[in-house]
Amino acid sequence: MAGPIHNNRDELIENHAINVTPFIDVVLVLLVVFMVAAPLSTVDTPVDLPSSTAIPTPRPDNPVFLTVTRDGNLLLAQETLSTAMLPAALNAQTGQNREQRIFLMADKAVNYGTVMAVMNVLRDNGYLKIALTGVEEGQNP
Repeated sequence: MAGPIHNNRDELIENHAINVTPFIDVVLVLLVVFMVAAPLSTVDTPVDLPSSTAIPTPRPDNPVFLTVTRDGNLLLAQETLSTAMLPAALNAQTGQNREQRIFLMADKAVNYGTVMAVMNVLRDNGYLKIALTGVEEGQNP
């Protein structure tokens, strides 16, 4: 940046402003370098992972399926229940084993609040292992 030149003096006034043009050039070059180099840093590194020695969890012999139908009815072992009857029916079905996983299936048209109310009944009665089940894409329900 040039300073003003006054004709009434013999010497020029010094310009004390910083010239940022070279700085902008350097920043733009660094930006281009990082834009080119960034995709190279995300290349997958081949890693030989160890195999797991954990025993897979066995599937339950008699899984407990609790179904919430489109109209909000509860089905346990194909028997229609009310919310009040659910704890006693679950105790009978699981043998009062609170550690047994309950597989909860709900129709997609069921209100979210209804599903949460059923999950709250399960939790209030000590059934904390709740698995939400669904149908994978392309499968028939």
